[in-house]
Amino acid sequence: MVSFTQSERRASLGLASVFSLRMFGLFVILPVVALYANSMPGGESATLIGLAVGIYGLTQAIFQIPLGRLSDYWGRKKTIYLGLLIFILGSLVAASADSLLWLCIGRAIQGAGAISSAVIALNADLTRDEVRTKSMAVIGVTIGLTFILSIVLGPVLDSIVGLPGIFLITALLTLVAMVIVCFYVPDPTSVDETGDVAPVKLTIILSNRDLLRLDFGIFSLHGILMAMFVSIPFILNGMEGNVVSWKFYLLVMLSSILIMLPLMMVSERFGYRKFVFVLSIALITLSQFSLGLLNLGYAGLAVALIIFFGAFNMLEASLPSWVSRIAEPNSKGTALGVYSTSQYLGTFVGGVAGGWIYQQYTGQGVFVFCAVWAALWLLVSMSISDNKRISVS
Repeated sequence: MVSFTQSERRASLGLASVFSLRMFGLFVILPVVALYANSMPGGESATLIGLAVGIYGLTQAIFQIPLGRLSDYWGRKKTIYLGLLIFILGSLVAASADSLLWLCIGRAIQGAGAISSAVIALNADLTRDEVRTKSMAVIGVTIGLTFILSIVLGPVLDSIVGLPGIFLITALLTLVAMVIVCFYVPDPTSVDETGDVAPVKLTIILSNRDLLRLDFGIFSLHGILMAMFVSIPFILNGMEGNVVSWKFYLLVMLSSILIMLPLMMVSERFGYRKFVFVLSIALITLSQFSLGLLNLGYAGLAVALIIFFGAFNMLEASLPSWVSRIAEPNSKGTALGVYSTSQYLGTFVGGVAGGWIYQQYTGQGVFVFCAVWAALWLLVSMSISDNKRISVS
């Protein structure tokens, strides 16, 4: 197995930390934002609560491609600094919000700091193709661990500082991320950063069927996640036996690692990437049908979510690496911009749709909706190519 160079190790760990610190602000509110929004003026509408959860994704979707292309021309690091500053501004607005409207505005400004594509492209610039999957796995696992920590800490922090305090903590952590980018992450020297090679046209990126399948995949993955988290906090809150949410989430997230690690080993060590990809989607479909059609208690809910998050973490790690392998060097920023746009558009659609469906059909309806969505994703993904490099030209 090819090892990291010192520079690649610093790039992988540094950018994983940037992702982690920034994604903490998205994940940590998931267990509490729906319940908090429910107590604000206008919070009696589950659809508006879903908007508060998902509006972040809409502005992310709008700005991912422009900032991805900006990073191809202007430079990765400068684009990342700009996005992090916007994210801090949004966090401060959300922290001071006294209504559901201002909470949505703050979340929308946060989303305008859309740097995911620039960060992933910078990682691709700083790593060789042979270790890029491993590097993205480091980022993916770090995001997964951040997810675990965030979901566990969300209810704890909410009980101490409230949701406004969580947004302030998010702003401070984003400042730390800027320091890491400046002083720890190596400076790229590729053509992407110098601007000597013009980026590929967006129409070429959008004409590649395998890239489109991966874009639909990340759209579905995060859409399903957001729809679920409109419903799950209320389900846990209404369970008998006084379920402690952070302990439940800790059990689920730690147990899901036992599913993710074998999947990752089979995918990367033995080369069955497409098989694991399709299997992971099938597991998500199974978990959603179980949640939607079976009358599950505490244990059944935990098992279904363990299966879901095991597959979720595997796909979260592997999908961006696959995109970076398909796209040519001078198109990675744009290709990953489209990919990240799809991710956050899914966040928005999932949050709003989940809220509306919960209001009309309760939590079971949300899970059935997610199951049908996942089944469609499974069908779309069956014909994806397993080639390591596909030209977009």
